[in-house]
Amino acid sequence: MDEPALTFLPQREPTLRMVAMPSDSNYTGDVFGGWVMAQVDIAGSIPALIRARGRVVTVAVNSFVFKQPLFMGDVVSFYAELVKVGRTSITVKVEVYVQRDPVKPICAKVTEAMLTYVAVGEDRRPRIVPPDE
Repeated sequence: MDEPALTFLPQREPTLRMVAMPSDSNYTGDVFGGWVMAQVDIAGSIPALIRARGRVVTVAVNSFVFKQPLFMGDVVSFYAELVKVGRTSITVKVEVYVQRDPVKPICAKVTEAMLTYVAVGEDRRPRIVPPDE
């Protein structure tokens, strides 16, 4: 992979922020892709469940692009935004940025994904997303 394109964090609050820990990485310090995918799913579900006003389930990962690697110790910020609200489904875009090396700070966009969630009731069957207020 190429060197990360240097950038700045978006000018809004992240949906989720954490530090990649040794347990999230392999023996060389590279963060597992599956860990990133799990955190993206969590971050994407937050605006979806707020908009659905209740439980949602992931039904599709429409796209997932790893642009750059993540490393143990990176501060990882996940920015999620609603893209589309359907009758029972909600599509969310998640962008992932890292901040690393406090001596020579670097910020890079490392991952982006598009996920679709479906609102479900207590019976775990699809339900209609309430109208936006």
